[in-house]
Amino acid sequence: MAHIVILGAGIGGMPAAYELRNKLDRSHRITVINAVDYFQFIPSNPWLTVGWRDRKTVTFPIRPYLEKKGIDFIAQPVTTIDADKNSLLLADGNRVAYDFLVITTGPKLAFDEVPGSGPSGSTHSICTLNHSEKAYADYEAFLKDPGPAIIGAMPGASCFGPAYEFSFVFNTDLRRRKLRNKVPITFVTSEPYIGHLGLGGVGDSKSMLESELRHNDIKWITNAKVTRVEPGKMFVTELDEHGAVKKEHELPFKFSMMLPAFRGVDAVAGVEGLCNPRGFVMVDEYQRSKKYRNIFAAGVCIAIPPVEATPVPTGAPKTGYMIETMVTAIVHNIAADLAGEPATAKGSWNAICLADMGETGIAFVALPQIPPRNVNWMKRGKWVHVAKVAYEKYFMYKMKNGTSEPIYEKYILKSLGIQRLDQ
Repeated sequence: MAHIVILGAGIGGMPAAYELRNKLDRSHRITVINAVDYFQFIPSNPWLTVGWRDRKTVTFPIRPYLEKKGIDFIAQPVTTIDADKNSLLLADGNRVAYDFLVITTGPKLAFDEVPGSGPSGSTHSICTLNHSEKAYADYEAFLKDPGPAIIGAMPGASCFGPAYEFSFVFNTDLRRRKLRNKVPITFVTSEPYIGHLGLGGVGDSKSMLESELRHNDIKWITNAKVTRVEPGKMFVTELDEHGAVKKEHELPFKFSMMLPAFRGVDAVAGVEGLCNPRGFVMVDEYQRSKKYRNIFAAGVCIAIPPVEATPVPTGAPKTGYMIETMVTAIVHNIAADLAGEPATAKGSWNAICLADMGETGIAFVALPQIPPRNVNWMKRGKWVHVAKVAYEKYFMYKMKNGTSEPIYEKYILKSLGIQRLDQ
């Protein structure tokens, strides 16, 4: 009998638990460990930040749903991973032994890299439920006394889609409230150009997103290195294409949401030989640690090299479809290991994203993520908004009912006209 421990219960960890339970017989024990006792659908955070969702609609308690499927659950932060002894030390002092460890923790948010940034400073984040709720509370106050707003991504950021998404959702909500004329919006991003997305662009992403920003009267600064933030003021060094200083900006604001760079969480980053210098898990093509053969990882916590060098550092995103395929590969490879067979399953490092824009939306597909690509396009339409809402509802349903059905593979890819991964 093997004990498989899954560290993290987000959009990677929960499906991993259900898929493992479905794949393995009941002689094998599965335990999920998460710092909090609830699941949160993170892609809904842009909506939550302007009041279009609330905590009840985007969360649910984890324990009862996992226990119905015969999966154990521990709601405790992990302070130490002892990879040599195959055990985890929890914050309450208890120790959990494992035969296989699946790391799906997501990232640590590196607000400390830009002084004055983050929810404890002068900018907001939509990376967690608590951060989004705090941002919404300040947004409600902002609506009573509106003024300039800055939205975007800090140096080293890798997840640019939500920044664009929030800028358009923010814009749409202000229009509905008849306050948009009182709020100049500037999009400040470390990308070398609008629509780079950490992917070197996807299809017509540059022209399409520039057009959308212009159409919605949102100004932008690219190659932007935010150096510090003070209450009501952001200091930005704009670089040229060669990395030389082009212009220094002091931008006033009354509301700001800036996505931070990511690092690996402390317990994971602290394991010698497991991670790169940023604390991301180094995995092979089978999603397995290059040093510890019984540790697997999926999602934002793994190391993926940047698509290309940029004047201001940018990382490569890990989108929902990528995470889904990584998880499935891990499940098949653990099952193979238990059967005494070699690992053969591989995740698909392809980028597929549905970005809501309030009333319409943009979808992009990059197969594979790193150019040159077999599929490389971006499209706009109200159908994307509808698809994003449907995805939210179905994913929450899937996580409550314990189905291991792959959402992207069965529904989203086909809705985009892609029937096979190798097209």
